[in-house]
Amino acid sequence: MIRDAEKFSAEDELQRKRIEALNSLSSFVYGLKTQLGDQEGLGGKISDGDKKTILSTVKDTTDWIEEHGSSANVEDLEEKLAEVQAVVNPITAKLYSGGAGHDHEHSHDEEATTNHDEL
Repeated sequence: MIRDAEKFSAEDELQRKRIEALNSLSSFVYGLKTQLGDQEGLGGKISDGDKKTILSTVKDTTDWIEEHGSSANVEDLEEKLAEVQAVVNPITAKLYSGGAGHDHEHSHDEEATTNHDEL
């Protein structure tokens, strides 16, 4: 009976990890789609070409999830997430390395803090 409990515990843990990996992939893709629709956020800051690249990746990944999500193992799901991130991360890195929006605001906040400390 103890062996059965250990077996089921291991199976439950594997299933939990698989569901977490599937949720991570789905959440990441859904978040991308939402961010691309935000014209004040990511959607308004990247080029049309980059937007098309990300949208294509989102569609391909959504189709893959629908077809393989219920049967994919943890490694397959993590690999798919890494593939999506490999497409998206260079685009977002390019956005922020150019000193756009977020970085500029951050340096302004630091300057305001510095001036405040001098008083």
